[in-house]
Formats: sequence, structure tokens, C-alpha cells
Amino acid sequence: MTPPDIDPDDALLDRIRVAYDTVAEPYADQFADELAQKPLDRALIDGFADQVRATGVDAPVADLGCGPGQVTRHLADRGLPVFGVDLSPEMVRLARERHPGLDFRAGSILGLAVADRSLAGVLSLYSVIHLPRPVLPRALAEFYRVLRPGGILLLAFHVGAGQLHVDTWFDRPVSFDGHLFDPDDVADCLAEAGFEVRVRMRRQPYPGIEAPTERAYLFAHRPAG
Repeated sequence: MTPPDIDPDDALLDRIRVAYDTVAEPYADQFADELAQKPLDRALIDGFADQVRATGVDAPVADLGCGPGQVTRHLADRGLPVFGVDLSPEMVRLARERHPGLDFRAGSILGLAVADRSLAGVLSLYSVIHLPRPVLPRALAEFYRVLRPGGILLLAFHVGAGQLHVDTWFDRPVSFDGHLFDPDDVADCLAEAGFEVRVRMRRQPYPGIEAPTERAYLFAHRPAG
């Protein structure tokens, strides 16, 4: 039983942080050029950038769960004023090292150090997969809080039910769970948080370069007004 003075979400975040700190170097090496091998993902990220620009809102964009910063760099190269946030200090260190001149910050998607209604867009590619289903609404509420009215969200996650436990990653000892989600259920959670979901898309994994799970992508926006 968890002692009453320990927040179970804090313990969860600590496990995730330690796992990603442990594998930061090999992870960064493997995923540095991942978008070159994933044309559909590139198109979706570019579509996100186009939608953000179309809002006409002069505000930053956050890449949440940015890891070593490859997607943050992609968005910056497309002219967006973007910054990256990651739970792992080692990932943030590598992102700053590999992408000098960009803004990377350590932080949690369950409590962002970002002002209310201050962002034009939020990109969250697989940053929610380590959250148990009861915790997911807390993250989505944070995304809603930091977006300006009319702001755009692109959310990606693995499709399925239950969770997958990992004890070894990149030949290093870790301990974390990856949670699978039903896209319809996540869309309902987004609606409950206040979002309007505009696009739902699913795809199969890229053979040989991704874990064998189906992926889902949801485009949503915070309604104006």
C-alpha cells in the first residue's frame, strides 16, 4: 500500500524518468533520423504545423515528451516558434547538445510550467503512453489549459487494451509500463476535457523499425471563445 504522504503519480513519474535517463544515449542515436523513415508521420507533423500557422495566433508551440529533440527540430525548421519539454533530464541534455539554439526544458505533462492559454499548439507524440488510463485525463486537461482558444493538438499513442511491461531496453535494465489505448475512448476523454476532435487516424507499424503495435493520431482543437 502506498504511504499517504507519497503521491502515486510522483512515484510513477520517477520510474519513467529513471528509465529514460538510463537509455537516453542509445535512444537518441536510434531515433535521431526517424522521420526520414516515416513519411506519413512527417506529413502529419507538417499538417499540424500548417494548421497552427492557419490559426494566425502569434504564440509558441510545445513538443511534449520531446526526447532528444528530433521532432522539435523538424517543427523549428518549418518556421514554428517551438520549445521541447521532456521528463528526463538526460534527454533534455542531449536535445540541447544535438540541437543548439532551440529551447528544451525538463518538465512533466501532468504539471506543465506554462501559463494558461499561452500556446498556439501542442504536439504530444507518444508522451501519454506511460500513463495509466485513470491518469490520462489529468494530462489532457493540462494540454487544454495551456492552449489558447483555437489552439491545435496532435496526440499520438499505441492502440489496444492493457499494458506492456518492459524490464530491458537497449540492453539496459529498466522498469516501466507502456499503456495501450482505445482511440474512441481517448477521443471521449478529449471531449470531456473541452476539446473538439476533428481527425482520427490509425496506422500499422512500419515493419522492421517500430514495435508491432497499431498507432493512432488524433487532431483536436480548443474551441474559440
